[in-house]
Amino acid sequence: MAKEQSSRPAGVVAEFEDKEYTSEELAAIYDESIRNFKQGEVIKGIVVDITHDSVVVDVGFKSEGIISLEEFPQGADSVKIGSEVEVFIEDTENDDGVMVFSIEKAARMRLWEQLLQKHNANETVRGVIFGKIKGGLAVDIGLKAFLPGSQIDVRPPKNLDALLGREFEFRIIKMNAKRGNIVLSRRVLVEEERKVTKDSTLSTLEEGKLVEGMVKNITDYGAFIDLGGVDGLLHITDMSWGRINHPSEILKVGDTVNVVVLKFDKETERVSLGLKQQTPDPWANVQEKYPIGMRVKGRVVSITDYGAFLELENGVEGLVHISEMTWSKHVRHPSRIVNIDDVVEAEVLNIDTEKKRISLGIKQITANPWDKIEERYPIGTSVEGSVRNITDFGAFVEIEDGVDGLIHISDMSWTAKIKHPSEILKKKDTVKCKVLKIDKENERISLGLKQLEPDPWENAAKKYSMGMDVSATIVKVTNFGAFAEIEPGIEGLIHVSQLTDKQKGARKEIKVGQEVDVKIIKVDLENKKIGLSMKAFATGMTGEESYEIEDFPEEE
Repeated sequence: MAKEQSSRPAGVVAEFEDKEYTSEELAAIYDESIRNFKQGEVIKGIVVDITHDSVVVDVGFKSEGIISLEEFPQGADSVKIGSEVEVFIEDTENDDGVMVFSIEKAARMRLWEQLLQKHNANETVRGVIFGKIKGGLAVDIGLKAFLPGSQIDVRPPKNLDALLGREFEFRIIKMNAKRGNIVLSRRVLVEEERKVTKDSTLSTLEEGKLVEGMVKNITDYGAFIDLGGVDGLLHITDMSWGRINHPSEILKVGDTVNVVVLKFDKETERVSLGLKQQTPDPWANVQEKYPIGMRVKGRVVSITDYGAFLELENGVEGLVHISEMTWSKHVRHPSRIVNIDDVVEAEVLNIDTEKKRISLGIKQITANPWDKIEERYPIGTSVEGSVRNITDFGAFVEIEDGVDGLIHISDMSWTAKIKHPSEILKKKDTVKCKVLKIDKENERISLGLKQLEPDPWENAAKKYSMGMDVSATIVKVTNFGAFAEIEPGIEGLIHVSQLTDKQKGARKEIKVGQEVDVKIIKVDLENKKIGLSMKAFATGMTGEESYEIEDFPEEE
């Protein structure tokens, strides 16, 4: 492929376009290349020809070499005959007996050498992050390089996508020529920069000073602020005088904020910061602003099992205890009274400035229903209410919101022997009753159910006397006799000795529901007891006669 030299002037051994090269000039160009050419070396050559698919380069060897035209970015337009090029020897002699060159590989080798020099000199390189790969990022620094995740920053970023397409300064920390690997670090540069700024920052930090910083990280308990090589903690409790559920409500990563240095330990280099300290503490004059007895309005910001917190102003909250929410004693949880964000009116009950606590009351806004209870419910008044609770000894009836009265089991019936109040009443029953007694001081009312009806025993003395014959109905048979009802609510006892003259098997002849004729042989109105006798009725004894019978035994 070498051109004929017969037409060249004497002394000229090569001619390209308008430039001629003498043997001395070629010797200078090929000074290092004409010696021992080896595969993998980079040498210089002169473009001597351009074909449709390749470029022919003369390197002063026994034969010329070729380069694929595809290696030139703009094809034949980017190269001219006579141009000097650096080439990489891919093959010293192919099947056609010519050398095969590559300018791309030559450029990479030269770039590799340059990068190696920067690496050895501890210099930085610039590059663009162009992709994510396993364990880190891919960076274009002229050659493809690897940036491990641990070397991206002092704290590995959570969002790697945000770094794609961005240009940074890097330092080469490892190069492997055999594998062609280049490992970069941005972290070492950040650390070096932080160390310089850190020393400067530490020398100027002092407690009480207002400094500027950038929000570096946010946690559940606060935010870390970069003050310039030094990180300070801004705790959530020092962000605002008011209530904050999470630091992200106030700050976000990347924000620039002014903060006050609350505490600085030079030995440990720990810095505590405050944001709210730039404004006055609202508790400083809270006693003057909210005197005891004052009515205030607040927004419900928190509800617990024991009460609700009202925000009176930013940084000032008061607690309404569940016992101070309503005069009613039946509220089991504050959420039955208030909801989050409700604006409610309350009265200031107590203030503890040292502990920063205010006690509030909602029920105090309305009158205590017990204040004029005797005027509204005089003794003997008939009232109506709902059964709220039943116990072994009685039933509690709510006659209005905040006012409950007790119907004792003994005041439920004149005549019935009640073992448990649930035999008469059930929860949520609406019941009418009568006010028997009021204890305003202890907020208690005694109610009666049976008092709505007259006591049948009041007229018993007039209606029933000893010796009177009456008809009765057997209502119960016991081992000591039988109980017989002589009228609704009035029962008498027929002792076993007064059943019949036939003592043997007398009880077996008596049945519940049986109608019997009896004579009244004893009347005890004080204890509400009447003695009856079937025997006396059958024998015709009079009431004036004496009967030797046992006293009324207790019912089994």
